[in-house]
Amino acid sequence: MQDRYAGDVGDFVKLGLLRAISPGRKLGVAWYRYPDESHNGDGRHTGYLQDRDRKLAQLDPELFEHLKSVVRTERSIRSLLTVLGDAQSSDEPLDICSVPATRRRNWRAGWFERVMDDLNGCDLVFADPDNGMTDDDHRRQGRAKFGKQIPLSEALRLSEGRTAVIYHHNTRRAGGHDAEIDHWMSVIGAPCLAVRARAYNCRTFFIVNPDPRMAADVRQFCDRWAILKVSLHTGQHG
Repeated sequence: MQDRYAGDVGDFVKLGLLRAISPGRKLGVAWYRYPDESHNGDGRHTGYLQDRDRKLAQLDPELFEHLKSVVRTERSIRSLLTVLGDAQSSDEPLDICSVPATRRRNWRAGWFERVMDDLNGCDLVFADPDNGMTDDDHRRQGRAKFGKQIPLSEALRLSEGRTAVIYHHNTRRAGGHDAEIDHWMSVIGAPCLAVRARAYNCRTFFIVNPDPRMAADVRQFCDRWAILKVSLHTGQHG
């Protein structure tokens, strides 16, 4: 997550999902905060806020109006927290670029342990890396772009003994997005739902260890938010 993304359509969906499934739970958010970049136009998908017929605003009026204000005034991670109630937040910058390459593996390990401490006591956690899931190949762990990813090992740690929602930005993996989602559900191994959101670009939310009530809440959310191309994955593991 980068501050410059705050308020775009991806935030509308992910915050809407969290608001739909978190009542009665202690929510914690691991922002995977990456320094703002300027080499591309990511984060520009705010046209949904025009919503002249109010169909999108009706999905979550409070959230919609808040994000309009965020885009107009302060686009930052901090500005998003107020719509998540008493959620615990872990937003230490994942500024791995500032760390010498030879020290990045150890630095990342220490950073993640601090995230785990920040989210202690939460029974629902959300991880929000820019690019989503990746494997644990040690060769990538010294690269700068590793700061934009969550390796499988961290996703599994976050979901131990609780529910975790893991953001993934779909890629050009061979076989297409259905096969990509099935792959990650398979390697996660635990009970898992996958919520797909395909408005503007393709993203998936892996919901690991959902209980029956949460599974029902997720299905209701997908039905209600279908106008933004939100759906429950129905592939091999759907």
